[in-house]
Amino acid sequence: MAWMAWTWPTATFFIVIALLLIIFTALAIKFPETPRTGILRIETTRGDRLFITLLGSAFINLAWLGIVGAHQPYALIACLVYAAAVFRWV
Repeated sequence: MAWMAWTWPTATFFIVIALLLIIFTALAIKFPETPRTGILRIETTRGDRLFITLLGSAFINLAWLGIVGAHQPYALIACLVYAAAVFRWV
């Protein structure tokens, strides 16, 4: 990891994203899904909801960092609640 000056939290983040993509690809192959319409009134699949979750979580973390400061583990809790809401209602 020294060749890019990465830290373990950064590497863990990208490993988790890669694992999520692999898991969601396997789910799409094993259990094909038809798009559904949620509260946004757009058709979304699991992959779309994952993308919305990742994008929203990035904004939650940036806002948390700007408003609260460096207590990011609490932002993770907010992101998990947000992810559950997206996968349930979007």
